[in-house]
Amino acid sequence: MIESILIASDGSDAAHVAERFGTSLGAKVRARMSAVSVVEDKICQGLRADSLGLAPGPVEGVEAFLKARAEGAGRRIGELARGLGTECTTEVTRGIADDRIVERGQAVDLLILGRDGDHANGRSALIGSTVEGVLRKTHKPAVVVPVGAELSGPIVLAFDGSPGSRIAARHVVELASKTEQPVHVFVDSKDKGRAAARFDEVRRLLSSLTVPVREASSTLGRPDVKIVDTAKAARAGLIVMGAFGRNRINEYFLGSNATAVVRTSPVAVLLSR
Repeated sequence: MIESILIASDGSDAAHVAERFGTSLGAKVRARMSAVSVVEDKICQGLRADSLGLAPGPVEGVEAFLKARAEGAGRRIGELARGLGTECTTEVTRGIADDRIVERGQAVDLLILGRDGDHANGRSALIGSTVEGVLRKTHKPAVVVPVGAELSGPIVLAFDGSPGSRIAARHVVELASKTEQPVHVFVDSKDKGRAAARFDEVRRLLSSLTVPVREASSTLGRPDVKIVDTAKAARAGLIVMGAFGRNRINEYFLGSNATAVVRTSPVAVLLSR
């Protein structure tokens, strides 16, 4: 059950998308909401470095700006929540951002993270370092929200029969029931027998749903590309999938399909675990 949500924000314009998405989701599922914004010590420490024999930068001014921006993010999230008829407690803390987010996330059921953060305009094919660090370190399910994402439209479940995808199916049952959105199930069908077995299993897992459930499959192409294509075609508001697929080696890295979907999807992605 998703009864508590933590929204992480760095106060940037890109993070505002995750703030709106997180408060909207929290209101729809009636979860307790909290938010954290971290003043990054490493930025100020970098300004104090004198390894090149240069004079330190204006550390106090930078620290004051970062603190003010973090506090502004908290006020913004609080206002968003109140506008939806609910409340969100906010906190500003210092340290390494991903470590602090993971620490605070231990007390909640779901994390909400903006994919692009402060450097969205210059983002490469990689996701932001803070988001990558959180996804690597946390054991909690997390929603990664790209710029432009909105919580509207169907939910896409990417199902490969792995333990993570079964957890994802449970998340979909809860979310679809509370948001009353239809569900599109994607199963890779290169192996016909295996695909049929997976569709049979996922039908059982979703059997309690009263919303429409549609099925999609593909015999060609990479699964991550097909998952994103399915979401685009369905005009989905959320992709839900296991953080680790059937080829999971260890818990330190995300599965390759999950990583690729998070990096490329224009739709928010919930990684279940």
